[in-house]
Amino acid sequence: MRRKLYLLLGLLLVASMVLAACGSKSSSSSGATSGNAKTVTVTIGFTQSKTGKYNEESTRQSDGLDLWIKQVNDKGGIKLGDGTVVKFKTVSYDDESSGDKVQQLYTRLITQDKADFLISPYSSGLTASAAIISEQYGKIMMATGAASDSIFSKGYERVYQLYTPASHYLTGAVDLLKSLDPNVKKVAFVYENSKFSTAVVKAAKEYAAQQGYNVVMFEGYDKGTTDFGAFINKIQDSGAEAVMGGGHFQDGSTLARQLYEKKLDIKYLALLVAPPDPSFGDLGDAALGVVGPSQWEASANYSPESAKAAGLTWFGPTSADFVKAYKAAYNEDPDYHSAGGYAAGLVLQKAIEDAGSIDAAKVKAALDKMDILTFFGHIKFNTTDAHGLQIGHSMIYIQWQKKDGKLVKEVVWPKEGATAAPLYPLKH
Repeated sequence: MRRKLYLLLGLLLVASMVLAACGSKSSSSSGATSGNAKTVTVTIGFTQSKTGKYNEESTRQSDGLDLWIKQVNDKGGIKLGDGTVVKFKTVSYDDESSGDKVQQLYTRLITQDKADFLISPYSSGLTASAAIISEQYGKIMMATGAASDSIFSKGYERVYQLYTPASHYLTGAVDLLKSLDPNVKKVAFVYENSKFSTAVVKAAKEYAAQQGYNVVMFEGYDKGTTDFGAFINKIQDSGAEAVMGGGHFQDGSTLARQLYEKKLDIKYLALLVAPPDPSFGDLGDAALGVVGPSQWEASANYSPESAKAAGLTWFGPTSADFVKAYKAAYNEDPDYHSAGGYAAGLVLQKAIEDAGSIDAAKVKAALDKMDILTFFGHIKFNTTDAHGLQIGHSMIYIQWQKKDGKLVKEVVWPKEGATAAPLYPLKH
């Protein structure tokens, strides 16, 4: 009898230990129950042009994104309402500035590397290639460094643009010229034959014509062009008083230098991409007076105060805080490519926080509702006929001027954001 009693007590003891172990296991798997926050690591996939023509712009964009990730992770991640902590890691590859490589690599990022969210490559052409893949696999892609409107005419539901659309890139440059000299009537457009540049100048040409300008030259040049002599001769023969166009950094800076060396008699020069880059100042006097549209400048007056005045929610660091952190990380000033990379991560962060989840459908819904002001500017997306197109952000225009004998960038348009009066006419 006593033996049976001991056996029964033993079995009860074993059973209680098993139940305790099960209860302990269940508790530890639920961070909210145990008091220990559950941490999940989200993978962000993207390609970078480590080689090829987009190397400089793409590197700055990636540097901005990397800075955002480091800051978020160093601060302990994004804390969701259920106690989950979200941290980030990246997987990236060199796309070699090639559209064919982009499609292969974004497929790999999704199917092999299991990326949860995507950041676009730099340039509209490469982003257009990546968007096909991201949409095919149902992945959200933050499109930064890509301004073409046409990407957002395909019916995509998960691609979100950070930049001002290309159709508005140079229209402000036309407005600036008109404000400076209403007597100028002849304008030449010389531009790179790329998806982005072509979209920009077509829209600017139509706008210039609406404003009463006579477009005396509208001609594209091949990618990789290094000798603009024939185009400069055509500009001279056309009698153009103002020149607009360009494409990316290398061709734009080369065109500006050769226009200066030829001492072409024009009053106004506005080029895409190249002038806002800090390296453009290395051209010396060839940079003086050149205007360029910029998605962002450190001196732009975006702040919690201006957000309140506009009735918008402010999110993220100030421009001063971003610039300080970027310079500390990379020992150089950020440009708008750098800011765009950071902003892509920042907007994704805001969407995850608003959604309270990393579930793609919930994050998509948060992006669709977003209407905020950041150091990068106003962010809001079209959710109807051109889903994902940026409709909040506006361009600003910089000009290289001399201050205390040194070349510096000044914001010259719009007037309410200007840091200096425009230099006019162009002095070559």
